[in-house]
Amino acid sequence: MIKMIKTVFRRLGIGITRHAPNLYEKVVSLEPRGRSQGNVLLSYHIKPFLLKPGEPISNSHTRQWRCLQIARTFLDLGYSVDVIDSHNHVFQPKKPYALFVGHRINFDRIAGLLNSDCIKIAHLDTAHWVYNNYSTYRRKLELQQRRGITIKGSDRIVEQTLALEHADCVTICGNEFSVNTLRYSGKPIYKLPQTSLVVYPWPDDKEFGSCRANFLWFGSGGFVHKGLDLVLEAFAEMPNYHLYVCGPLQKEKEFVKSYYKELYETPNIHAVGWVDVDGPEFLEIVNKCLAVVYPSCSEGQAGSVVACLHAGLIPIISYESGIDVEDFGVILKDNSVKTIQNAVQMTSNLPGQQLQQMAQKAWEFARARHTRDKFTEEYKKVILGIMDSRGNPGPYSGELLDMPNH
Repeated sequence: MIKMIKTVFRRLGIGITRHAPNLYEKVVSLEPRGRSQGNVLLSYHIKPFLLKPGEPISNSHTRQWRCLQIARTFLDLGYSVDVIDSHNHVFQPKKPYALFVGHRINFDRIAGLLNSDCIKIAHLDTAHWVYNNYSTYRRKLELQQRRGITIKGSDRIVEQTLALEHADCVTICGNEFSVNTLRYSGKPIYKLPQTSLVVYPWPDDKEFGSCRANFLWFGSGGFVHKGLDLVLEAFAEMPNYHLYVCGPLQKEKEFVKSYYKELYETPNIHAVGWVDVDGPEFLEIVNKCLAVVYPSCSEGQAGSVVACLHAGLIPIISYESGIDVEDFGVILKDNSVKTIQNAVQMTSNLPGQQLQQMAQKAWEFARARHTRDKFTEEYKKVILGIMDSRGNPGPYSGELLDMPNH
């Protein structure tokens, strides 16, 4: 018989952990403080629910906190919540569920096991896998043709699933780009704001005139997908402009080998490596930089860019990065080396007062739209709307927009 233990877990409710030898086979059951209104199944990340008392949530990705907040939302609404990891391929439901919220991985398998009246919500964090994977291989092909090299690693290949086909509706952190990759399904789609791991104060003492030649590339794995190769090539030809590269360089050895000269033998390019957004090194770097350059080929909504907006950096980004940029940044018309160079030079040459105004608008935009409080507010609003409509057409069922051709 499976041993049951009870713990109080971060004020979410009473947690019951069903022990299993495999991390991904664990189940955490959470109960609301009052009488339960029904059951919710959450398939996302199990690790945040297994933290010891006082152990901090990982800063490796915003999804760690987001998963906890999704569970907290349903507990606050009076529902019992069973949490499993999206990689749990043995879970079999033993009770009826009012709602199922699932990450794209394993969604279709679990959805097919649930009671017919369960509302199934796909919680997506990327553009559709077909578009994402196509874009990744297109970037690799362009790199191969441009430099004569093939890089096996540096992948951001998304698992093939039929989550949309089995969902009643969809939530996604993204803009119209990412929404458009999902519209073929005809399912209601609800946009949610990406969150930041850290919220920074406005840098009052930053001198924008003196940092106009310094730029940042900041991202996690998948360097070709996220355009680091293009940015390195662009700055290697612009010796008067400095680039700071913050990312897990040690994890993509083939990429680093291919771009060793640019990363380590080019005076104006500084290979920093991975930095913690909640640490002093990150603030030291962003305070001497003007803008973040991030020409990704496909995202849900780039958390790394959101973090940089919170730090007061001007965005020079691709449309596919998933961030709405108004008059405080640059959306690249294409992701070519030349276009990146033109955008960097144009931004750098703007008057210092204008640069400060753009940076402050970026900071204010992030503060208004991309915070944990905003996600909490919007997610509860979306869930209440879904529960009320029970699958009626949502707010993004209108005319399809043209997909980007770059």
